[in-house]
Amino acid sequence: MNDWNELRLVLAVQRAANLTVAAARLNIDHSTAFRRLKALETRLGVRLFERLSGGVYQATEAGQRMAAAAERMEDEALALDRDLTGRDHRLSGRLRVTSSETLAYSRLTRHLAAFRQVHPGLVVDLSIDNRVLNLSRREADVALRPVRPKQGDLWGRRLASIAWGLYATPAYLGARERPSMNAKSLAEHALIGWDEGVSGIQAAQWLAQAAPEDAVVYRTNSLVNQLVAARAGIGLALLPCYLGDTEAGVVRAMPEPVPDLEGELWIVALADLKNTARVRAFFDVVGDGLSREHALFEGRGGVVGD
Repeated sequence: MNDWNELRLVLAVQRAANLTVAAARLNIDHSTAFRRLKALETRLGVRLFERLSGGVYQATEAGQRMAAAAERMEDEALALDRDLTGRDHRLSGRLRVTSSETLAYSRLTRHLAAFRQVHPGLVVDLSIDNRVLNLSRREADVALRPVRPKQGDLWGRRLASIAWGLYATPAYLGARERPSMNAKSLAEHALIGWDEGVSGIQAAQWLAQAAPEDAVVYRTNSLVNQLVAARAGIGLALLPCYLGDTEAGVVRAMPEPVPDLEGELWIVALADLKNTARVRAFFDVVGDGLSREHALFEGRGGVVGD
């Protein structure tokens, strides 16, 4: 096996179980991926994947063995990359950052602007993704996450608690009795919620338990769009206070945040990269900047330190 790209293709297809998705992750088109995989199987004289209905690619025993070997090679390459990058003391180059849509929309970008002013030699690549990207596989260098990191190879710090509240337009709230935290009261309102079947989102679970399903009149998997819907007068939206409190056109339906619904904001990087100059600089400028806004994140008022 002389071409690492052949192993990368097999590994990508095995992980995605779909050729189109694998091709996109490798930044090649579907036809190129199909041609390369077919040529590899022809040259080796073995079938690496079974083509199933629905575009599913299932690795054969030979495909699994090749993917496992490719993954070991990838792990070695990533370890070497982390080792070399961790010794990099230059304040130049690219820094790949991942954040949720909500944080990027509301608070993060202004801090990225401040970071660029202090360190103009650094280029920031921001991936807005509500999934938890794999830092060990270098899908990003730094992550801003609403959950405490659990993997032992990650290093980070907690920036703030995240409070949540119910928000609507003043006109909406002026036309009806304000809600309280019980199912009977919430049932009398038009609620904005998440797509049915969503999992792993604490706020979505709280809303599903606190309010009857037929009270939800609008659903979307985007918190930013939930804000837009509330601002348009559709109804009540459950939003993080750092988003709702800073947006013109909506106000809190109740003075205090929702009890027992509190998240966290963490800034996280690989432990191997914590001494890298650009990672430390990002923690110092962006991490500290967000931390100074802890009162806003915690639903206790305006921005601190501005």
